[in-house]
Amino acid sequence: MNLPFAEWLPRQRWYAGRTRRLTTVTAAAINSLRTDLDLLLLDAHYDDGGTERYQVLVLWSDTERTDLPDLAGIGTVRGRVAYDALYDPEAARHLLELCAAQATRGEVGFSVEPGVELPVEAPPRLTGVEQSNTSVVFGDEAILKVFRRVNTGINPDIELNRILGNAGNRHVARLLAAFETTWDDVPCPLGMVTAFAAGAAEGWALATAAATRRYAHAGEGDFTDASFRLGQAVSSVHTALAAELGTASGVFAVDSALARLDSACAQVPELSAYQPTIADIFKSVAGQSIVVQRVHGDLHLGQVLRTPSSWLVIDFEGEPGAPLEERRRSDSPLRDVAGMLRSYEYAAFQPLVGRGEQDFAAALDWSGQCRAAFCDGYADVAGFDPRQAGPVLAAYELDKAVYETAYEARYRTDWLPIPLRSIATLTGTAPPS
Repeated sequence: MNLPFAEWLPRQRWYAGRTRRLTTVTAAAINSLRTDLDLLLLDAHYDDGGTERYQVLVLWSDTERTDLPDLAGIGTVRGRVAYDALYDPEAARHLLELCAAQATRGEVGFSVEPGVELPVEAPPRLTGVEQSNTSVVFGDEAILKVFRRVNTGINPDIELNRILGNAGNRHVARLLAAFETTWDDVPCPLGMVTAFAAGAAEGWALATAAATRRYAHAGEGDFTDASFRLGQAVSSVHTALAAELGTASGVFAVDSALARLDSACAQVPELSAYQPTIADIFKSVAGQSIVVQRVHGDLHLGQVLRTPSSWLVIDFEGEPGAPLEERRRSDSPLRDVAGMLRSYEYAAFQPLVGRGEQDFAAALDWSGQCRAAFCDGYADVAGFDPRQAGPVLAAYELDKAVYETAYEARYRTDWLPIPLRSIATLTGTAPPS
């Protein structure tokens, strides 16, 4: 199949190889879903010898489709025009129909959860907001998520949504269907369908809007009640995961945290001044016994939705760049708590980027109130206040903030002061000038 994927892939939002030099793209598998629709697994080869595998659904047309955006166009082969099929409503609907029929096409198997009737007649619409996947919403009933970068193993997003849904937890979207293939005789998940939260708003958008109102109108923008209820929801999910999958005794992964610190300091010179203190904090909790279990693994305000009746925790896939098996490792629930606490600081300070420090005190006050309310809500359900884990929670927060400095230095330099200022606070040192 002679399509210009080497030129097309790097232009996609979900392409993860931007920091590497792409040399070639080859087709690892081609599965025909119908005469004009193929499911391709593509291997992107890099000059460092590494590869990444991507999923692309290709819709073929004998003529140019003026109803599809330019971004959907892939190229032309022997007079047929290839498009990214997820931009086409009927092609997306066909994936849902294959799940409903529990069909097999080539080496791809589609399945539906017991007792589920999929809304195959509902109008599909592409969401266009994700970075690592692509999602299509069907009416107000279901959302199809197609994994773009694929790996072998058990996908934690499918796994944990299924477990939590079967357990009756109301703070997750129920799993409805999934589809997968195999890669070297190992399962390779390709996509999933969950219930859609109609009328929901993303936690990040709600929080940043509330913080902005606080800066514009003193006394407005309170987000503490919402934060308390969010803490309850996250704690409910952790409690359910512990009940369904069990807990164990573990320790804070000091060696991994120190390795991330070394790597981040090599990328962010401003971080080096804090390195000895951060390393000491990590080492101070080495060997301290903590409870570990299955957790979300990448929790922040962008991974929660506020519905008219409750909060939902979404996207249990973990850190997208990590192998699936690594994303499924048990960790302390404090990992998720720390991620959310860091996210509140981001929500407080992001609206101030480029504005100087005239609202600095208000940002600290707003984030402090939200962080406290979240922990209060968490303790209300768990019977354990995460703040009681002081040094361990601080280590998890620092580990997250260190990761953030490397990310911001690479992608959003204007945001770099946010994690650096937090690191100064967590280490008890002077903030950067």
